[in-house]
Amino acid sequence: MLKPDSKAPWGNHFAFLKIPIPKLGDAEATNNPLKFVMNARKIIKRKRSSIGVFLTAKYLRLVARFRGPNGASKCIRGTVENTSMAISNVRGPVEQVAFANKPINGLYFVVTGSPQSLMAGVTSYIGKLRVALLVEKDFIDPQKLKSQIEKAFEKISEAACREST
Repeated sequence: MLKPDSKAPWGNHFAFLKIPIPKLGDAEATNNPLKFVMNARKIIKRKRSSIGVFLTAKYLRLVARFRGPNGASKCIRGTVENTSMAISNVRGPVEQVAFANKPINGLYFVVTGSPQSLMAGVTSYIGKLRVALLVEKDFIDPQKLKSQIEKAFEKISEAACREST
């Protein structure tokens, strides 16, 4: 990326992937949480490879070129204002990072100032997945949300272990 005329992308790159949360009955979710995960994965894979994602990214680059960063920012904000929740991801370093010769144990990433009531930032650091949540004050109880997410991860993990054996 640092070499002149490099073909590697540099800077922030945006694309939007609007995904509805799959519907799954409570009894079915309790008995087979992997079905919910697989349905969500199927939707994401289908939408990720659609032409819409590519065209949105191209459109945002054109807006940034002709209207500047503020024009692109308004475009992005206009899109995210119509969503309930956003998930953003950043690929993190694969080796441990140090600051002032002190190793950093963990990195988290969250977009602040977004208009959603719930924002999730997903990043990897040294091969470990890290999820950070940002919730609107007095709208979502963060402790209850954390507890529910932990329960959901445990159920999914248990179901995956049962299915793999």
